[in-house]
Amino acid sequence: MFEGKTPIQAQASHVEGRAPPEWYNFFMPTPSVEQLIPILQTAIGPVILVSGVGLLLLTMTNRLGRVIDRGRSLAREHRTNPGADQERILNQLAILNRRAALIRRAITLAALSVLLAAILVILIFLTALFHWEIATLLIALFIACMLFLIGSLVTFIQDLNVSLDAYQYDIRDVLEKDE
Repeated sequence: MFEGKTPIQAQASHVEGRAPPEWYNFFMPTPSVEQLIPILQTAIGPVILVSGVGLLLLTMTNRLGRVIDRGRSLAREHRTNPGADQERILNQLAILNRRAALIRRAITLAALSVLLAAILVILIFLTALFHWEIATLLIALFIACMLFLIGSLVTFIQDLNVSLDAYQYDIRDVLEKDE
């Protein structure tokens, strides 16, 4: 099968102008530029998805950082200021804890979506390169990628709603004191 040569020797014989053995083309197919362009065009969609979800992840991690900072500040106030409205602080801490859990779930789902999109890009290339017939796997990966993204966005919207509820809770206290 290897005709007595290592893969490196077979590659060297190809470089010297001699045709490589048959097994070499099986393991190391080289598509032409004309064959590669449609593959690249097909892979662009998932690559754009990776970029877009990356920006979404940046937004989510910034929100998580703000939630954590605010939670630490309130926890410090709860411990060091016994004269403060402890019930209000504890309610806010409970809301922040719920928000942190939601954001963590949204980040996890978005990261899984990006991971599946990256695997999808690799499989698109391997499918074209080795002429694999794995359309069902590619479809399943794409659908799973989209479902994780949808789950992430739904969870992110839940966090936004909880955040608005917490804001209204704070505003209600202030408005009631002014009346």
